[in-house]
Amino acid sequence: MAPPSSPSTPGAGAALPPAVRRTLGLLADPPSSPTLTDGYLDLLRPTLEAVGADDRPTPARNAGAIQAVWASTVGSALYDVAQAAARRLLASWQQPSAWLDLQPGQVVLDVGCGPGSITPALGRAVWPDGLALGVDVSAPMLARAAAASTGAQTAYVRADAQRLPLREATVDAVVSIAALQLVPVPAAALAEMHRVLRPGGRAAVMVPTAGRAVRLWRLLPAFGAHGFDEDELGDTVEGLGFTGVRVSSNGTIQWVRAIRE
Repeated sequence: MAPPSSPSTPGAGAALPPAVRRTLGLLADPPSSPTLTDGYLDLLRPTLEAVGADDRPTPARNAGAIQAVWASTVGSALYDVAQAAARRLLASWQQPSAWLDLQPGQVVLDVGCGPGSITPALGRAVWPDGLALGVDVSAPMLARAAAASTGAQTAYVRADAQRLPLREATVDAVVSIAALQLVPVPAAALAEMHRVLRPGGRAAVMVPTAGRAVRLWRLLPAFGAHGFDEDELGDTVEGLGFTGVRVSSNGTIQWVRAIRE
């Protein structure tokens, strides 16, 4: 059995990592006493139902079987292996960081970062004084991410993609890979990505459950993963006010790229 998460509030002789300090400056409602749990900033303690100071609605929760597995310690380990292989394969034909045109000093957000498969690479792309911020709801995933890669350019936050804790127009780029299908209301997460992007900021989203074959996916019993119609993501992104929307599909894998005006 894995040891329980260990929250720690930095005190005398225990300073917050530089990336976490910078993250606090981006938050809409920063905690008065920042608490690190296994190396990441937990903004969902003690409950996923917590509501911040603004009037945004409480996000829906995904209670599907897949989400339950990924939220477990064993599931996060299995996901780590599967995601690492999948993302290496995807990178062989699609490289989001290249299209995002990341520059030193920028802030890039990895929504649904999981065990941090690509977040450190994003941090290296904005080196030496930029920030790569990984966000996920799974505590075990974030613990693995923080243990594998922390530093001046990388930080992790436990938060809901449907209610990102950042102020409006605070990041230069957003990427989300193989995560949006697990969000209860994907359009809400996309709206949040648009909200936190600065004007001219770029977004790149990949889902593994889209296209014409999704009809077969929907014949399966409901277990927590959303299947996207062929035009669903592109239409949603355009409806939110993104411009330059590009959609490319390969089988059930779909990429959507867009720019906030």
